[in-house]
Amino acid sequence: MPSIRLNTLYVTTDGLYVHHEGDLVLVERKRETLLKIPLHHLEGITLLAHSSVSPSLLQKCMKKGVPVTYLTERGRFLGRLEGAHPGNVLLRKEQFRQSEHDNRKLVFARSFIAGKIQNSRLNLLRSARDSSNEEAQAALRSVASDLERRLTMLAAASDVNSVRGYEGDAARVYFSAFSHCILQQKDDFHFDRRTRRPPRSRLNALLSFGYALITSDCVSACQAAGLDPYVGFLHEERPGRPSLALDLVEELRPFVDRFVFTLINRKQIQAQDIIEKPGSVYTLSDSGRKIFLTAYQTRKQEEITHPLLEMKCRVGEIFVLQARILARAIRGDIEGYIPFVWR
Repeated sequence: MPSIRLNTLYVTTDGLYVHHEGDLVLVERKRETLLKIPLHHLEGITLLAHSSVSPSLLQKCMKKGVPVTYLTERGRFLGRLEGAHPGNVLLRKEQFRQSEHDNRKLVFARSFIAGKIQNSRLNLLRSARDSSNEEAQAALRSVASDLERRLTMLAAASDVNSVRGYEGDAARVYFSAFSHCILQQKDDFHFDRRTRRPPRSRLNALLSFGYALITSDCVSACQAAGLDPYVGFLHEERPGRPSLALDLVEELRPFVDRFVFTLINRKQIQAQDIIEKPGSVYTLSDSGRKIFLTAYQTRKQEEITHPLLEMKCRVGEIFVLQARILARAIRGDIEGYIPFVWR
């Protein structure tokens, strides 16, 4: 079934047809209307199933600035359709120039990964406070201390490849403590190691799905800030790869991790919401995706104070705020990029 999660229409069921009558969006299955929603109520349409959107609606969405995003059923970003962006050609030219400058790439890459490591540390320290198991508390605090030392080491990185090496090492250490962050349903959501394509456990399936969602959000944020999401500093450029969006994703991955811990520990999502396929491949069921998307959109509406800007904002606005800070750093309005650190 299709579902509206605040301002995004998610299509998670195969065989649906999404079209419009005037400014009204309709979702149908075998000529039966399942949902009607005014187009001006939507900020995006996201498809995670083998369903179709009429050419006429696609054209209308591009004119109205409503992006249509395609994800796999596991949430991996495939692509998006949207209208022309006026953008800022001078900003993009400067972005392209700096992406070819080794020292500038290093400065930005260090900032992205410093934010990721610091947010990972904070996740573990929070889990240590939440845990009632003294052994788990000690293990979590020990790994958090290891990550703090790696932050110091990161500052000495001499090139982007070194930054990637420190990031990989820090991720290995961080994930070694992941199982201690699961306080409920430990047998169903055990964690041995991070596996991506495909996810080899229920927890890995949740992480991959969440990372894919924030990648889509970061693509939109880069474009809203006038940046090219496909030209990055940390991630190598490849055809079709949103490298700059993936750069921004790094500091935000721990947000997904914490969000997934909460879903599991509060038993909002359970083992039956994730399907095991042949070959020990895990993916969210239709109900699991709906639970995840509902909770995700609700979390994005929560209000926080941005630590750098010292202003109230919704969690969902962090993506575009960070993209704008990055744009300011590229233009030279501020000395360097300052990652978002969760509190």
